Amino acid sequence: MTQLQGTGVALVTPFFQNGQIDFQGLENLLLHTHAEGKGVQYWVVQGTTGETATLTSAEKKQVLDFVRMHNAHNVPIVYGIGGNNTHALIEEIRNMDFNNICAILSVSPYYNKPSQKGIIAHYEKIADNSPVPVILYNVPGRTGSNVTAETTIHLSQHPNIIGIKEASGDIAQIKKIADNTNKNFLIISGDDLLTPEIIKHARGIGVISVLANAYPVLFSEMTKASLANNTEKAQEIAKKFEKINPLMYEEGNPVGVKYILHTLKVCNVHVRLPLVPASDELKAKIDKELVN
Repeated sequence: MTQLQGTGVALVTPFFQNGQIDFQGLENLLLHTHAEGKGVQYWVVQGTTGETATLTSAEKKQVLDFVRMHNAHNVPIVYGIGGNNTHALIEEIRNMDFNNICAILSVSPYYNKPSQKGIIAHYEKIADNSPVPVILYNVPGRTGSNVTAETTIHLSQHPNIIGIKEASGDIAQIKKIADNTNKNFLIISGDDLLTPEIIKHARGIGVISVLANAYPVLFSEMTKASLANNTEKAQEIAKKFEKINPLMYEEGNPVGVKYILHTLKVCNVHVRLPLVPASDELKAKIDKELVN
């Protein structure tokens, strides 16, 4: 899965003010993040940044079909299939058209707060039924539970589970995973600014990024520098994002990055309830820290 090395972008889903999907905005975003081959290495469609929890099954299919139809350069596509109803996810997988999808990204069950045994059983069921490889996604800040290193190490032995997007922020945990899994098990950063550290200390192969929606070229340069052991360049670029990165989450993701995309004339600011567009206070903070 070398095509997943580097920067993947967790694509936002552009909306109009009335809540309908803005497909022109989505086309703009695809062109912006590809950046004539200078941008991201792959797209993640319907990850949590895409507000997938608020889209209907029909809308998810429309978004995926649109991305596939507007992918003239054959950018690899990872599709988000995750949630807290294992049976429903299996049905979704069975009814899914996996044409041109290289892997699925599956977030750990949220709200239910299952035991580690429950998390293992959940993922094994998904991996047993998926016709494409599965990437685990650990993001305790969203799910309310952590996928422990021991659980990830156990799941790494499943032949159809190829890696993990790690957004726990716990470098010791991520390093433990790296030290106790096969070298072919992919470790992908889920924290934008921890990417250089995860690459350097936990054999990370790249990142699935929020900020890369807005800054695909610069973010890709940072990741490539990290992979090339050019620590100085990677840190220099990461420093540019230090102040703006936390603002992306201050009022819920993807509120912040959609505002930046609006300033770049890629798409507008609209999100779906229960999220609301960036407040004037947040806009002022972001305006002050925009990266050139």
